[in-house]
Amino acid sequence: MSDSKKKDPQDPQIKESPVTYEIYAEMPDDGNRYEIADGQLELMSPGPNPYHQILLSELNRKIIDDCSNDYMIFFAPLDVILSDIEVRQPDLIMVHRSRLHIISNRGIEGAPDLVVEISSEFSLRRDKVQKTKAYAKYGIPEYWVIDMTNYTLEQYILHDRAYELVELYSGDERITSEKLQCVSFTMNDLMKDLSKLSN
Repeated sequence: MSDSKKKDPQDPQIKESPVTYEIYAEMPDDGNRYEIADGQLELMSPGPNPYHQILLSELNRKIIDDCSNDYMIFFAPLDVILSDIEVRQPDLIMVHRSRLHIISNRGIEGAPDLVVEISSEFSLRRDKVQKTKAYAKYGIPEYWVIDMTNYTLEQYILHDRAYELVELYSGDERITSEKLQCVSFTMNDLMKDLSKLSN
């Protein structure tokens, strides 16, 4: 196909056509981050603020310290290719070492063992509604949403292709997982550096 006939996935005239991973991968870098949600290209929220990054860094450190013997741990930006028309970039991803075959040079191709989203006021609805449906549809067994508006962690477990909110953690309540038995930390552990910053 000549350059003059190539379709721009952001052209409003072709929004009816599903965006596939191949189209997404060939897009020029425009400085923004995108996901594919059921064949639709979605612009992600504004770049994460320092509070988000501190929380993600501390979460990543805790998970690596506790779980790296059994799991590979990744953090955004990294594509989780759930299907040709569903590509997401969770904040943190865990893949058991017995399932390393789903890791490729394109990203994670299939359902990780855990995905985590750190939600802000800009992404709360997407993380708690849209992504909950998508991650359940593609069989990710456990999903955490860390809500930065109240510093809680919502733990969702997959049952019959739908998530059940099984626990809500805050403060010094120890976060554990029946599936991910290496996990053991509190929200206060993650927030220790945040408390040193002024709002």
